[in-house]
Amino acid sequence: MSSKGDLRQLLSGHDFIVAPGAFDCLSAMCVERAGFSAIYMTGMGTSACKLGLPDYGLATMSEMVANASAMATTVGIPIIADADTGYGNELNMARTVHEYERHGAAGIHIEDQCFPKKCGHLDKKQVVPRAEFIRKIRAAVGARQSPDFIIIARTDSNAVMGFEEAIARANEAIDVGADLALVEAPESIQQLEEIPQRVQGPCVLNMLLGGKSPVLSLDEVRMLGYRMVLLSDVLLCAALSAYDGALCKVRTSPSPLCFDGTVPPKEIFHRLGAEKWDRLRTEREVPVSAGL
Repeated sequence: MSSKGDLRQLLSGHDFIVAPGAFDCLSAMCVERAGFSAIYMTGMGTSACKLGLPDYGLATMSEMVANASAMATTVGIPIIADADTGYGNELNMARTVHEYERHGAAGIHIEDQCFPKKCGHLDKKQVVPRAEFIRKIRAAVGARQSPDFIIIARTDSNAVMGFEEAIARANEAIDVGADLALVEAPESIQQLEEIPQRVQGPCVLNMLLGGKSPVLSLDEVRMLGYRMVLLSDVLLCAALSAYDGALCKVRTSPSPLCFDGTVPPKEIFHRLGAEKWDRLRTEREVPVSAGL
C-alpha cells in the first residue's frame, strides 16, 4: 500500500494519529524509527533548516516540495506536508497539489493567510476573505489525482477575526471536500474543547511548545476528540538545544571530548542503511583471478 493509502486507512480507523514535526531526512528517519505512524513536514523547520530563514513565507513551493520529496523517499510512513497558502490563487493551488502528490506526500494542509504568510503562532497575521479560502480548498480537492491524498484545511482566522469566524471557515471547508480541519492557535482550554465539538468533521490540532495555545498531554488531546495532532517544533527545539549544548562543551572543555548519550558514527551509518550499500558494492565487484 502506498503511503497515501496508509494515511487514509489510519484516518478511516479509530487510531489517534500523532505526527511529530520533521525538517529533513534524518529527523524523518528518527520519527519512523521511534514507531510513529506519520510524519509532519514542518514549514517552520524546513525554512529554518534548509534556508536559514524564519517562517515568513520565504520558502517557495518548489523548495518545500523538494524537502517533502526527499523525506518521502527516505521513509516508509506517510508524510503530511505544510503547503502554506497554496502559493497563489486557485490555479497555483491546483499545481501545488499536483507537485506534492507526485513527489510522494500523503497529504497537505492549506491555510487562509494572506501571502506572504507567517508562522501561525506569531502576531500580526492577516487572512484572505472566507470565499477566497473556500475556493482554494475546493480547487485543492478537485486537483488531487488519488482519493487517498489528504487535504487539511487550516484557518488562521481565530487570531484575526475571532473564534466564530474560524469555526465557520472550518465547517465550510469540510463542506467543499476537505478531509480534516485545523483551527490554528486556539487561545484557551475552552476553545480547544469546542473545536472538535463544533466542527462538522475530523479535526487536527497543531501543538507548539511555547506557542499561543495551552500545551496538553497527548491523551488529553485525544480525549477532546481530535483525530490528529501535529507536534511541529518538538524536534527542532530539541535539536537546537542539543547543538548549543554540544558546541558550548567543545569550546569550553579542557579535557578530551566525551558526550554522554551520543550516537557513535557506526550507528549513524547503520541507521542510514550503510549495510545495503556495502552489499551492493560487494556484489558488483569482479574477483581477480589468482592466475593473473
